[in-house]
Amino acid sequence: MIEAMREFFLSFGDLGLVLWTLVKIITITLPVVVGVAFYTLAERKVIGWMHVRHGPQFIGGFLGIGFIQAFADVFKMLFKELVVPSQASGFLYRLAPLLALAPALAAWAVIPFDDGVVLADVNAGLLVLLALTSMGVYGIIVGGWASNSKYAVLGALRSAAQVISYEIAMGFALVGVLVAAGTMNLSEIVNAQAGNLGIGEWFFIPLFPLFIIYFISGVAETNRAPFDVAEGESEIVAGFHVEYSGSAFAIFFLAEYANMMLVALLTSLLFLGGWLSPFPPSWGVLGEPGWWWLAVKFLFFAFAFLWFRATFPRYRYDQIMRLGWKVFIPITIVWIFVTAIAAYNEWFTLGS
Repeated sequence: MIEAMREFFLSFGDLGLVLWTLVKIITITLPVVVGVAFYTLAERKVIGWMHVRHGPQFIGGFLGIGFIQAFADVFKMLFKELVVPSQASGFLYRLAPLLALAPALAAWAVIPFDDGVVLADVNAGLLVLLALTSMGVYGIIVGGWASNSKYAVLGALRSAAQVISYEIAMGFALVGVLVAAGTMNLSEIVNAQAGNLGIGEWFFIPLFPLFIIYFISGVAETNRAPFDVAEGESEIVAGFHVEYSGSAFAIFFLAEYANMMLVALLTSLLFLGGWLSPFPPSWGVLGEPGWWWLAVKFLFFAFAFLWFRATFPRYRYDQIMRLGWKVFIPITIVWIFVTAIAAYNEWFTLGS
């Protein structure tokens, strides 16, 4: 069906190619936006259950879930007035949310959802992801500075230092995956993890330390608890977006949750085999690959973000910096060499 639609659009020439590209972009972007809405609802319900309270239940209270609450919040923020502080830099103040949102959505273009199901199947997909995910910090810095607020500037400086610190650890962890798989194409990285013994034959096992570091660094890079010092309500009110309201605040919110979903999906793809089954092929139906395996893994890591917020207290800023620079980065550097030695000695069964 997808191929038939593609041929239909391409029959119109260059205009059809543009329309087909727009259709693919909307097909990915719209579910991400809707997924963010339901992710916020899931966060409030899960944390509510963990705190022994109900969470949203009245707005669209089907089965007591309150599933329309997220959309009610979206409409509320969209119709609120965007109040620009009198001393703020108007142009940069309005530009900052877009600088944060654009990379968060653009990164999804190279994400494969199944074998061959990807908007842009580029060979340097891993490099594209590193470039795009590192650009989101510019929106935070510009937003904090343009607000002309001491709290916002402090939050922006904290966030910039934190994101840059953990970006290095994440990059080194991905270098380990690159060494093991021998490619930067995300689909090929997933297929390189296939084997006859399921998870027992994946290179996930030798790369387990990098897997842990990558996911924790992803939590830190998205400024989520317990690494949310950039938005520490008890310290600096709300951090870099303290002066934002209405649709601009909603865009910052959308970018943050889209990045959380992206980290959960990338962890599943790069370290847990993506759409590959964790069971051997000899197990029949359970051993067959499919998008549902990627969905299960993604939901687990997405749940972990909420679990961390409800469980752990916020770290001190010096503790966060020490963990990134003195613990994660040295471990990843050492483990890259371990991975290289293992790959050289053919400990990995890449595609065999």
